[in-house]
Amino acid sequence: MPTSPHRIRVVDAFTDRPFAGNPAGVLLLDAFPDDAWLQSVATEVNHAETAFAHPLPEGGEADWALRWFTPATEVDLCGHATLATAHVLHSTGAASGPVRFATRSGVLTATAHADGTLTLDFPTAPLTETGIPDGFAEALGTEPLRAYDTGRNCGDLLVELADEKTVRELTPDHRALVRHSARGVIATALAEDPARGYDFVSRGFFPRVGIDEDPVTGSAHTALAPFWSQRLGRRELTGLQASARTGLVRTELRGDRTLLTGRAVTVIEGDLLA
Repeated sequence: MPTSPHRIRVVDAFTDRPFAGNPAGVLLLDAFPDDAWLQSVATEVNHAETAFAHPLPEGGEADWALRWFTPATEVDLCGHATLATAHVLHSTGAASGPVRFATRSGVLTATAHADGTLTLDFPTAPLTETGIPDGFAEALGTEPLRAYDTGRNCGDLLVELADEKTVRELTPDHRALVRHSARGVIATALAEDPARGYDFVSRGFFPRVGIDEDPVTGSAHTALAPFWSQRLGRRELTGLQASARTGLVRTELRGDRTLLTGRAVTVIEGDLLA
């Protein structure tokens, strides 16, 4: 356990205004304390994820080590908390230029741009079409058109629904969804009106890892990007995650890598005393 206070920040990611997007806790440390302490902090923060990072020696393949914890468990991949961490590093002067993070999902890079946006370089999720699991439609509250497994890094079930209205009006049985994926369920549909500034909508439900609904799920867009890019015939798209807070994720498909671009805003900063 740390012996002195550490700065802790809450950053709203994939938004340009406070109290929207997805909030993440961010702690920059000298080294990782024991896992129990990390989990206790994430449980106390009680946002979808809390990110913990510490600098690595120069000359290696990465600049910072990075881990992510939900209130219930550690996860293998998280987009919004990575964006939030990169925002803290750049806004505090702790880093400049591209930042390479060593994570459970390999080396992930975050690049800051002059317009204030940040771009994450993540592995593209491999999509494998599956059948609709027995009982899934009842748990979700609607019958999907089709379903896809998103592979090990995400561990989600991606389901296409009939239209944007159906996605927005979902009221799933979160407890029943637990048995249908390794991590969570992503529901998506084509945007009703692309003139509104987005090409597709989604919502993400992750009760298995302690998050009934995630406000904006960056990692889910590593599956949404290839799914919709193939359908729409464009590498660059914008997704709206239609949670109560909402958030925008710009995606660019580059083969086995997906670029995720968004903004972030620090809303809380203080000392962690425990």
